[in-house]
Formats: sequence, structure tokens, C-alpha cells
Amino acid sequence: MPSTRRKHDSSTHDPSPFLAAFRFDPKTQRRIELSEARDAMDAGEFLWIDLDLRDERTQGIIADLGLMHPEALEDAMTHETATQVGRYETSLHVVVTACRLTAHAFELERVDIVMADRFLLTLHRTAPHFVRKTRRHYAEDFMRFARSPSFLLYELWDHLIEDYLLVQKRFEERVEHLQAVLRTEADDSVFVKISELGADLLYFRKVLLPARSVLGELSTRKSPFISEATQPFLGNMVGTIERVLQDLLVDRDILSESLNLYMSLVSYRTNRVMNRLTVVSVIFLPLTFLCGVYGMNFDVIPELKWPFGYGFFWIVALAMATGLVLYMRRLKLL
Repeated sequence: MPSTRRKHDSSTHDPSPFLAAFRFDPKTQRRIELSEARDAMDAGEFLWIDLDLRDERTQGIIADLGLMHPEALEDAMTHETATQVGRYETSLHVVVTACRLTAHAFELERVDIVMADRFLLTLHRTAPHFVRKTRRHYAEDFMRFARSPSFLLYELWDHLIEDYLLVQKRFEERVEHLQAVLRTEADDSVFVKISELGADLLYFRKVLLPARSVLGELSTRKSPFISEATQPFLGNMVGTIERVLQDLLVDRDILSESLNLYMSLVSYRTNRVMNRLTVVSVIFLPLTFLCGVYGMNFDVIPELKWPFGYGFFWIVALAMATGLVLYMRRLKLL
């Protein structure tokens, strides 16, 4: 199946706004309605607001609550997927690229994360898998691990990297499958699949490199929106992405070496066939010469009148053929 890169489609997901409110001392969390958002922030609660751009109300909600800097909102509405970070006086704007591999097709989705004093906003056009996982598990993780609002940023990155690891695992399985195909009687289509897989590995690497850069910046550069307690955990994720990048390079090397080995085997088999054809030609070349000599239309060929000429011809022909076969065997050409 041809490899394609497309945006993630999750049309069955409810695009309605999702809001959760948190207090950290003491720890409490609850789901709230959109109408309660401003009062909750005024009361000192920290909000996670998850919005889907398919909902016609989304831009109005962002404007009414002042959730995004105008430049960040314009960027979210007009630009394609590109992991990056932007810093504003009142917020931190992080763009991440969600990535999954389904039926040999990339599913890419841009997710904008805006971190401010009183809220964290996630904005997307569909329903990325890592955002849905975070929505399922945030309550339990909040009670067990949360020490500051930036735990939500950690949760989102954690589930995003889990998806990256799953994609890399799928690539490993594809590499192993192509290795198995190359060990059998592969047809011409295997070269197309190898080319597509190699391109996909490079493309995935281009997704991971900016993610590593952004994570590195978030984990080392001080920000009023990310606690110092959270930064070391973000830094650990940089190492995870590094390992994924190394695994991708290993996968590419394995794929390249497998293809080189297959081409070497094909070349070896071709050489064996050509060698045998050459031996046959060497054996029959002197016999062809004899046939040519005695097939000439001259009136005077003494052997033509000799009663034992026919038998003698075959004795000479068999002797020459046998001698050449023995000689070829001695040279290990047969």
C-alpha cells in the first residue's frame, strides 16, 4: 500500500469544549461548563480548556476569554504542522505535531498549547490520540503527581512521546517484514516498499528533530509558566526522543544493509548462471569448430571417404568434451 502523509481524521469525536478546573492546595479537580470558566479563573482555579476548531464557537470562545495572543491565533488558523515555541508576556505558546502510523499512512495533526497563569489551552482541528489519552488519565495523575499547573504540560508531552514510540515500533515491524520478504523470492514491488519506508523514516525524523529542540528549550530556559519542578521531567523526555532518533537511524541502516545483501545475492546468482553458460559455451566451441570444418562443401576432404571417419569424429568430440569438463572441474568452474 502506498505510503501517504495526511492529517488525522477523527470525525466521530465530539468537538464540544472540554474544561477541567484544578486547585493545588488542597488538591481538587472538577469538570466545569464553559459558562463557569471566567468565574473559576477569578476564584483562583487553574483551568484546562480543550477546544476543537471544528466547533464554530471556538474562535469566539478564545476571543471572549482572551485565551490566545492574536499573532498566535492567526498562526494556529493559517499555518501547517510545525513543532515550535513562542513566548509572549502573558503566555507561552507551544506547537506540537501529533503523529500516528495507520495502514502505512502518516496521520499528522497540529496541536497548539497555550500556557498562562490561570489556564492551559489545547487547540486542534480534530481529536489527536495523545490529547484523548490525556483527557482519560489526567484526573488520576493529578491526584498522584501534580505539584503545579505545568503538570498538564508534562502530561501532554508524555502521551505525545508515547505515540512517537508506537510509530517507531510500527516502523521496526515494517523493517522486519521487508527483511523477511527479501530473504524469500521478492518481486519488483519490494523495491517500491523499501523506497517508501526509507522516505517515511526520514520524514518521521523531521517531525522528531524540532520536538527535541522545543523540549530542550522548555526544560532548560526559565519561564514563569513552567515550574522548576517540572523542567527536569521534560529534560528526561529529551533523552527519550534522542533514543527514538537513534532507533530510526538503526532502522535505516538495517533496511539499507538488507537491501545491499539482497542485491549481492541477486548478483551472485546471476554470476553463477553466467558462469554455467560460459562453461557450456567453452565445451561446445571446439565441437562447433569441428562441425564447421567437416561441413564445408569442398570436393576433397580425405576423411569423408574413410570408413572409420564418422566413429573417429565422435571419439575426438567426446574426448575433447570430457577433457574440458575435467579441466573446468579442476578450476572449480563446475
